[in-house]
Amino acid sequence: MNEREARVDGGGLREEPVAAVDRRDGAIVVRLVGELDLYNADTLRAALFDAAAETPERLVVDLADVRFIDSTALGVLVETRSRVEAFLLAAPALETRRALQVSGLDRHFAVHGTVEDALAATP
Repeated sequence: MNEREARVDGGGLREEPVAAVDRRDGAIVVRLVGELDLYNADTLRAALFDAAAETPERLVVDLADVRFIDSTALGVLVETRSRVEAFLLAAPALETRRALQVSGLDRHFAVHGTVEDALAATP
């Protein structure tokens, strides 16, 4: 079992939702992976709120490796956005982008194609 599969839920292995937290020139990039849902929303919330508490110039959430996101996890993103002035989403894959569009959240979040684009964007 690798580190990302360290948690056991419902008898099966689940990836930890937070793969990395990187600090870059006043910004924090939180890289998320796997399925973001009710079962790991508390872990997700804790990581994003901890990053927000550092009051970074911008908080970038890297969604490139997210395969699924449910309404609970989308709610965590909304909660986090209320805590950070410059909150940006980066690289959502097709399913994640679709969830953002269906929920209408793509109109309320700054969504960028790559982490680099999010870091270079005007806050």
